[in-house]
Amino acid sequence: MLTVPLSHSLVLGAILFSISVVGIFLNRKNVIILLMAIELMLLAVNLNFVAFSHHLGDMAGQVFVFFILTVAAAESAIGLAILVLLFRNVGSIDVEDLAKLKG
Repeated sequence: MLTVPLSHSLVLGAILFSISVVGIFLNRKNVIILLMAIELMLLAVNLNFVAFSHHLGDMAGQVFVFFILTVAAAESAIGLAILVLLFRNVGSIDVEDLAKLKG
């Protein structure tokens, strides 16, 4: 049976994390893309947790990933609800338009 070496998983996690950081810094206007980049960052960290958990033979990392995924799902639901309300109030979802909401 073939197994994936730890280094390959860590390199893939680092690549995904780097793509998400670049996505955050290059696109600071669209809130949806910012949220997707943050989710990609969380998935890269989860990949590293699973890789180390498998490499060490310990289930704690994989259990921790389930908790992270539930928090990320709740964050996505709340973030999308905020975006819907933002679009209703302002008419766009650009980050620059958030300044209009200051009291």
